[in-house]
Amino acid sequence: MAPGAEPVRRTDDVVDSLGTWSTGKGALHRRLSDALRDLVDQGTLVPGERLPSERGLAAALRVSRTTVVSAYDHLRSEGVLESRRGSGTRVCGSRAPVRSDGWSPHGNGTTVYRNLLQADENVISTSCLTTPGLSEVERAIREVTAEDLPALMAEGDYHPRGLPALREAVARHYEARGLPTHPDQIVVTTGAHQAVALVAQLYLRRGSPVVAEDPGFAGCLDLIRDRGARVRGVPLDDQGIDPNGVRRACAEATPHLLYVMPSYHNPTGTLMSAARRRELGEMSARLGFPILEDSAYTGLRADGEPAPLAAHAPRGAEVLTVDSLSKVGWAGLRLGWLRAPAEMALRLSRRKVLADLASPLLDQAIGVRLVDRYARLAKERSELLREALEHTESLLRRDLPGWRWRTPDGGAALWVRLPGADARAFAQVALGHGVELVPGPTMATSEQGGHDEYFRLPLVHDRATRQELVWRLARAWRELDRHGPVQAHPDSLVV
Repeated sequence: MAPGAEPVRRTDDVVDSLGTWSTGKGALHRRLSDALRDLVDQGTLVPGERLPSERGLAAALRVSRTTVVSAYDHLRSEGVLESRRGSGTRVCGSRAPVRSDGWSPHGNGTTVYRNLLQADENVISTSCLTTPGLSEVERAIREVTAEDLPALMAEGDYHPRGLPALREAVARHYEARGLPTHPDQIVVTTGAHQAVALVAQLYLRRGSPVVAEDPGFAGCLDLIRDRGARVRGVPLDDQGIDPNGVRRACAEATPHLLYVMPSYHNPTGTLMSAARRRELGEMSARLGFPILEDSAYTGLRADGEPAPLAAHAPRGAEVLTVDSLSKVGWAGLRLGWLRAPAEMALRLSRRKVLADLASPLLDQAIGVRLVDRYARLAKERSELLREALEHTESLLRRDLPGWRWRTPDGGAALWVRLPGADARAFAQVALGHGVELVPGPTMATSEQGGHDEYFRLPLVHDRATRQELVWRLARAWRELDRHGPVQAHPDSLVV
């Protein structure tokens, strides 16, 4: 923003920040005014910042203009907002500034995690993928309690790099997949999310060029953007990220990091081919940029899945591999790891110490047993999600025959295209029917946005919930259809 320029908030940003505002009790305009007041109190909307026009916000939220007018009027009467003819509606400049709301100011993935803090039991949220625990996890917990607890309780070391037995188990896991690994190359983390955060902290600074798939997982892209990095999105084909697009990006500026999800891409479910992995590894060695391969988005798996990208990379390529037990075993087990060249693993472990000293030893002891049973866990999880995929697709074909998607190679979601409709607008209608969606623009890597007609639909494990979810979506789609095709709303700012 130029010096002296007034802060202006895009309509889509306000809509995303509002989250599940329309659920709950009370008049609709009061729910909206309460949600907007919360954004001001939390520091998301700051003093002097200009809000969307009444007409523009009403169109984006799929409500009448009267609803927005009433909400704005109520907030004016409280001294939260102020208006001047010809200059729009703003957060009252006399309000004391507050600290930031804590979300990344550079990213667009906060809506993916917002429902974790604003859960509503009446809303089926598709923002975060759920992974109920498998019986093998319970078995491992009982075994650790019965057999390992005395020795674990006597441990006098934090083990910041990870419990030695777990690092050895992870190294064996990669050896079995064709990737020779020494325990010194492993850093245990509190989930894959922390692993990506540690890499971003070590490799990136303000202005760092980063290349990533477009679309991509907004939550991890936010960790990269929070460092002030500039992300360039490159589209995918059925083999993974387009290598020509990567070359074009490298011709402009050698990236400080290439971030990819080879097995499997979130949200499209694409499995990167072995040839594409080899090509990227060779490019890394030749041009001198590191690759972060995020392999934590598992679930449904394809036959003949290639070895990790690092196994296809030649000598001289710098590849860091992230994985986790959360998506394969249980979401409640916040246990992940990094595989990196030994020197980089040591540097990353120093970042880990600064973050939290070390991950819990009890979780790691459970992880030792589960990593050794990884293949069994992966097979069971994949079978469960195969059934969920087939059932979800049959429900969509029956109730929403106009929707389109590519059956994913793996992962845990569908990337659905809406015919002639804006996904943000549909998300607002769906919210009124008790479903929180993640529209395509939230998953866009490019700063220009995109994927306006798409949204991510997770594969729900519970059969009854799947049926209820599709039933609610079908009701919302019929409501949207009655009003005709919805185009992207004008981003008008002046009331």
